[in-house]
Amino acid sequence: MKISVDQSKCCGSGMCVLTDPDLFDQNEEDGTVVLLVEHPDAGHEATAKEAASLCPASAITVS
Repeated sequence: MKISVDQSKCCGSGMCVLTDPDLFDQNEEDGTVVLLVEHPDAGHEATAKEAASLCPASAITVS
């Protein structure tokens, strides 16, 4: 599994961080998404996909 983020699309809602703080954080300056783990283990697959689906800006892609 690979997670990609598009910071230019991010609106800083923080849903990703609330869904899985082990994978996502927010930039302290502007609140945009910071990807902590690009290739997480299978234990994070469900929450990574949930974070992508909850993102109001569609800034997260899981493949």
